[in-house]
Amino acid sequence: MPSRLHTVVLSDIHLADAELGQPGRSLWKRFKRPKFFIDQSFKRLLRFIQAEAKDDPIELVLNGDIFDFDSVMRLPLHTSFNVSWIEKKRGLFPEEEKSRFKMEVILGDHPVFFDAIRDFIQKGNSLVFVIGNHDIELHWPLVQKEILKFLRLTEEEEARVRFCEFIYVSNGDTAIEHGNQYDDYCVANSPIHPFIKIGKRVEVRLPFGNIAGRYMTNAMGLFNPHVESTFIMTLPEYFRFFYKYAIRVQPLLPLTWAWSAVVAFWVAVADGLLPAMRDPLYVEQRVNGIAEKANASPEMIRTLNELRVHSAIFNPLKIAQELWLDRLLILMFISFMSFQIYAVLNLIVPVSLGWWLLSFFLFFPGLVYYSTKIKSVIVETMEELFRNAPLVARITKTQRVIFGHTHRELHTSVDQVEVINTGTWSPAFKDPECREMFGRKCFAWIRHTSPEATDRSADLYEWLDPGLNKVPMKK
Repeated sequence: MPSRLHTVVLSDIHLADAELGQPGRSLWKRFKRPKFFIDQSFKRLLRFIQAEAKDDPIELVLNGDIFDFDSVMRLPLHTSFNVSWIEKKRGLFPEEEKSRFKMEVILGDHPVFFDAIRDFIQKGNSLVFVIGNHDIELHWPLVQKEILKFLRLTEEEEARVRFCEFIYVSNGDTAIEHGNQYDDYCVANSPIHPFIKIGKRVEVRLPFGNIAGRYMTNAMGLFNPHVESTFIMTLPEYFRFFYKYAIRVQPLLPLTWAWSAVVAFWVAVADGLLPAMRDPLYVEQRVNGIAEKANASPEMIRTLNELRVHSAIFNPLKIAQELWLDRLLILMFISFMSFQIYAVLNLIVPVSLGWWLLSFFLFFPGLVYYSTKIKSVIVETMEELFRNAPLVARITKTQRVIFGHTHRELHTSVDQVEVINTGTWSPAFKDPECREMFGRKCFAWIRHTSPEATDRSADLYEWLDPGLNKVPMKK
């Protein structure tokens, strides 16, 4: 891919299928309604950038989680593959043909988005997809071919589109990586060898975070998966949420959570321990191919792969705590012990069931105290990105690093290395009514500050859509 004067980076759009609503459940996955799609806004952004660039070549890098395969719940009417009962409830497995179908659904529900990309490429610009954790199914060749087929590009235009496994180096000055490799809940165990075999099925290995979203969030449509605070709460906050929303829409939510958490735990540990599929005869060829697409050397790819954190699936207790299964087990133990106390008392002297409840509530404060001591570590991912940014820059011989993943926009410096996080364009709302937006729609723009400048500089901008009667952008 030739040198580009302008590089524009954004991430975490989370395109999925449209949720058209269910009778009597107006809040169910409301964030997936077409009215919240960013497609038109994205189209106006590309037109604005091209006008500002004045016909200079532009490189658009879509830095991970552009698609959200885990959230796609639509099922095919007619299919050549089998669909199990669990897939009907929680979405299709990440097998190649099923992932291709999900991509087809996303393409069909977001024509404006892809029309904008087609127009952008046809005007001589280039497009780079960096695979994140929620669009990890982009590893499948059929999925990539489905995108290119939908875009209807010429052979020359297709050559300006590439799919990078986890890193891309732009113009030798900027390393662009989604960032999930530094999050132990969302790390891909091996982006070089992403496939596993489960019985007769070949699948992309899903990180724990994807599995939790697939088997839990898909079944609990009042929680917004794009904002941690909507599903990571304290025990009192969960009680308030239940009585404010769930008791009307999903009264059996506790049972749904318990069953889904057990399934997510089992799948995460069972799949995570399986060996990656790899052919020893083609390992070097695979690494070389990844390096070529990333504008990197094979040595860079191997070294960056070693930077990844240790996956949480190797710490089952940690996963259990994140799913609240530890608290469920403690609750079951308290209930059992309370009944034992009641049974012993009842043998000595007849007592009412109230003594069971009394024993239970005597133990219950201990559970509450334990719950307050367990803190989710998901929010610590940003710090892990910071710690690794200087190493990423050093390995790739670049002066800046751009991440996504955390949904928190930021422009700072760490050990004299420029670090940017482009935040999220996802339908991220803090409430089920989708009234309170989370974050800002930001993008990074790397360019020469003047015709005389030899080095490019980078800025983080917020896109204030002129289609919504706002100024185009601000720093």
